[in-house]
Amino acid sequence: MRFLSRRLVMPNDLNFAGSLFGGRILEWIDEEAYIYASCQLDQKSLVTKHIGEITFDASAFQGDVVEFGLATKAVGRSSLTVTCIVRNKGTKQNICTADDIVFVHIDPETRRPQPHGKTKEQLDQQQIDLPR
Repeated sequence: MRFLSRRLVMPNDLNFAGSLFGGRILEWIDEEAYIYASCQLDQKSLVTKHIGEITFDASAFQGDVVEFGLATKAVGRSSLTVTCIVRNKGTKQNICTADDIVFVHIDPETRRPQPHGKTKEQLDQQQIDLPR
C-alpha cells in the first residue's frame, strides 16, 4: 500500500472532545479515494457507489499530520474497488480503515455505468512502473 497524500488536522476538523471528527475523516477518505480511482482509471466521471466497513482504531488531534494509504482491491467492468488506511504520519498508528470503497465510471451525459476499459493486471503493472 502506498501512502499518497497528507493532511494537517486543524481546529475546525475537531469534535466536541478535541479529537478528529469522524465525519471529517470520512469526507477526506471519499475525496482521497476518488482522486486515487480517477488517476488509476484515467477517468473523471466516477461516482461513489459504496463504502463498506469503516473501523476507527485511534484518535488524531490538532496539529497531527495524517496520511492516506490507498490500494486497488478489485476491478470490474465499470467499477473500481479500493481500500484506504488513514494513519498518523508521526507515530504510524492506524487511525481509520475504510474497506470496499466502490467507484463506478459513468457516462457524463446519460449518468449510466460505462466500461472504463482497464483490468486489474493493467493497474497492477501501472503501480510497478511508478517511480518510488
